[in-house]
Amino acid sequence: MDIIYVLVPLSLVLLAVAIGIFFWAVKNGQFDDMDSPAHKILFDDDDDLPKKHDSSDQI
Repeated sequence: MDIIYVLVPLSLVLLAVAIGIFFWAVKNGQFDDMDSPAHKILFDDDDDLPKKHDSSDQI
């Protein structure tokens, strides 16, 4: 039963830390744009890659 006196304050401290980290992430803009990264993977970015040279292209 004495462990309750340790676990309850420990859980409240962990809860306060989790809430603090959440508000820090919101303040620093971690949740500003949730849609663009999910759609960015669908775009074809082959124009940015260097072109491959085949050995048959050279004389």
